[in-house]
Amino acid sequence: MNMHEREIRISEDAARTLIVEQFPRWADEPIRRVRSSGTVNAIFRIGDQFAARFPLLGDDPADTRDLLVREAAASAEFVRSSPFPAPVPIGLGVPGHGYPLPWSVQSWIAGTVATDHDPSTSDSFARDLATLVAALRDVDTLGRTFKGHGRGGDLTDHDVWVEECLRNSAHLLDVSLMERLWRHFRDLPRASPDVMTHGDLIPANVLVEDMRLAGVLDCGGFAAGDPALDVIAGWHLLDDGPRSLFRTELGCDDLEWERSKAWAFEQAMGAVWYYVDSNPAMSSMGRRTLARIVATCPAG
Repeated sequence: MNMHEREIRISEDAARTLIVEQFPRWADEPIRRVRSSGTVNAIFRIGDQFAARFPLLGDDPADTRDLLVREAAASAEFVRSSPFPAPVPIGLGVPGHGYPLPWSVQSWIAGTVATDHDPSTSDSFARDLATLVAALRDVDTLGRTFKGHGRGGDLTDHDVWVEECLRNSAHLLDVSLMERLWRHFRDLPRASPDVMTHGDLIPANVLVEDMRLAGVLDCGGFAAGDPALDVIAGWHLLDDGPRSLFRTELGCDDLEWERSKAWAFEQAMGAVWYYVDSNPAMSSMGRRTLARIVATCPAG
């Protein structure tokens, strides 16, 4: 089942042909599709050291190439800034063999995604997450500020999206409760300047080994944004005790902590209904995050 309308499909044979033709040094490497709960790329592992990422969405090859170039630059900056391993951009491929868009290659990072190896009870993992977020915050923004309408700017920019999520969640969630929570979250003021953020610290983008943080994936969105944005990791990835430790390690005040709930809530609301049939792992993540948030809110 496709996750998106107009989703692009690519077969393992087509991916292998494109990789070998454009990167012949890997002609003798095994190339295999990677099972993933990710939502924007089909992933193919190349031997033991590399991975090809084929976008699932896009209409214009030039626009897609521009996006991949920007993501590669952001990923390279993330690699230089992160105290934990992250994929290094290797190169870009061009369309062919029925696949219509440019695509990318990056290094492979060892570890198990947190979707498959739940670290939510680990204090050590919570400290690792705090170390990561703090290190990213310390990166000089070089004058950059949040741009666009994604997560990390003004909460009220997401009213229309949350309304759509509420309409589509009547059979899945207590919509009246979710409405009350959003009315509270959307009015939270912003008090702190932008910092550098990963922007999408969900289980599918976090690698775990021995209940410690082993690596970070999908780093092409590394950019300036609300300091509360990366604190969503506490809601997506941690149970109560480790989450409290995560907050203490980061020194989040009450407003930043509430805004982190707001960003996690906005993301989780979309995940629950949008992926309920096509990506059950993402939908389940959304449900678990919402349950954690509801348990801490007076409206719950």
